[in-house]
This record gives sequence, C-alpha cells and structure tokens, in this order.
Amino acid sequence: MRGLLQFTLDLFNAPETEVDLAFDDLPPPELTKSPPSASSPSVPVRPLKDVLSQARFIHPRATREAVLGHARVAYEFTRGKRRTIGFVVGAEGLSVRAPRWVTLRDIDAAVQEKADWIVRKLAETQERHARVEASRIDWKDGATFPFLGEPVVVQLDPRHGFKGVGAVLDAEVDANGARTLRLAVANNANPDQIRDAAQAWLTRQARRLFTERLDAYAPKLGVRWKKLSLSNAATRWGSASSDGSIRLNWRLIHFRLPVIDYVVAHELSHLRVMDHSQRFWETVESVVPDYQQLRRHLKDETIPRL
Repeated sequence: MRGLLQFTLDLFNAPETEVDLAFDDLPPPELTKSPPSASSPSVPVRPLKDVLSQARFIHPRATREAVLGHARVAYEFTRGKRRTIGFVVGAEGLSVRAPRWVTLRDIDAAVQEKADWIVRKLAETQERHARVEASRIDWKDGATFPFLGEPVVVQLDPRHGFKGVGAVLDAEVDANGARTLRLAVANNANPDQIRDAAQAWLTRQARRLFTERLDAYAPKLGVRWKKLSLSNAATRWGSASSDGSIRLNWRLIHFRLPVIDYVVAHELSHLRVMDHSQRFWETVESVVPDYQQLRRHLKDETIPRL
C-alpha cells in the first residue's frame, strides 16, 4: 500500500529554519599559514569593548563552538545517515547535522561559509522570542488577548454558567475598541484556572470557525476533506494528509479571518498538489490572490503566550 503523504505549514512564530549544504559545495580548505615574523604586519587587536559586547548564542546541548564575525556560537553537532551538511536554527539555537564521513575541518569550513546566515537567523530568533515573552498574558480579571485580530478583555463572572459553555463574548465594543469575554470562573480563581477557561472557549471557537472555512474553500478547490484535528504545536500552523485529514493549530483563532483563510486554503491545496511546487502556489493563489501578503503577516505577527 502506498505510504501516507503529509505536508505541513510551519508556524513562523516559533520557527526552525533549516538549510542544507552539499559537501561538493564546500570551499576548499585554506592552506596552513606560517606565523607572522617580526617584519610581518601585526595582527590587529580588537578593542576590549568589542570583546565584551560580543554576542553569544549557546545551544543547551552544544558540543562545538565557533566565532562567526562578532558572535560566539556554541552549537549542537550530530552525525547521521545523510548526504549533506544541514543547519537548523530554532528556539534553542543552532544545530548542525552532518554525514558520518565528513571531517571536523570540513564542518568548520561549512559553518564559516554560512556565518552570515547563521548569525542573522539566530538574532532574528532571539528577537522573536523576546517579543513572544513580552506578549505573555497575565491571567487575571482584565487580561487582554486577540480574538480574530481584535482585542478581547476577560471579565470574571461567577454568577453565570452561560448555558454550560462556561463563557460568553459580549457583542458591544468598549471605548478602547475591545469586547468583553465573561468567564464563569470564581473571583478568587488562580491564573491557571482563568487561562484554562479562556483557552477552552478559544478552542471551541476555533473548531467551529475552521470547520466553516474548510467547508467554504473545499468546493472552490475541488477537494474533499474528511477530518479536522486541532493542534497545539510549537512549530506548525497546520498540516494536510493525502487521506483528507486536516490539522490546524487552534492558536490561529488569534488572527483576523483573511489570515485564517490563507492557512485553510494552503492545507486544502495540498489535497490537490502534495508538494510546494509552482503549481501548488498557483492553486493557493486561485482562491486567495493576496496569499503572499497574508503569509508574511502570519510570519511577522506575534501572538500571545498563553
């Protein structure tokens, strides 16, 4: 039986960026140079302030280290059954993966060749992590989070059960443009209880809305989906399998509807084209003409840490 095919859409808020470098593409190793003689120009000494301000990126499982420009990078290094040297920049830092037969000297050369890319991606990841941490929600009465791109303010309302659903979103908008989500939670509830109640409401809204959007876009693309699963993945917005199963990250509910529609159309398009070829992107564009702009928004926007 043919194996099940699956394609995923990375969650850009917490991305892992990976590139491969074919061994044949490595630059030739430099010739060993003799130490400078007394008549040779002296090696310039870096100012102390530059040394002290040197950026450091340390992977928690680092086994090797390299100086890349003004940055010192300690990275995780592993070997395996592969044909190329691979670089992955994720939340923990840099990981380098290489074939078993590649020498450490060639690994060092490959790391130096990709130095600019590595340092740039590490800095971007660090900056994004800082933004995410700054957006962490303080779960209490009056906490605010985005819902469909608009602010929602939490109000603890223990007097109501809200017909067993645990929460209700008021239709009215306050002076700050926010709507109120009234949670059936005790006034003395701890932050975890408030967070769990809000998340339960958000996931219910996500399932309802995602089902509606899948039903709306599937006929436009001439495909049929069979099953929707919600995920809480740290690195993916969604995935699609060749059997018609769709998995979407419930945190998409924080974004405005056009962004959600892009992800829905992206995954449904994989039911027609199971790769990321030009034909795939043309399929996405046929139902979401401005998908490139929405894709950038999905990558650049910071959603709160719950």
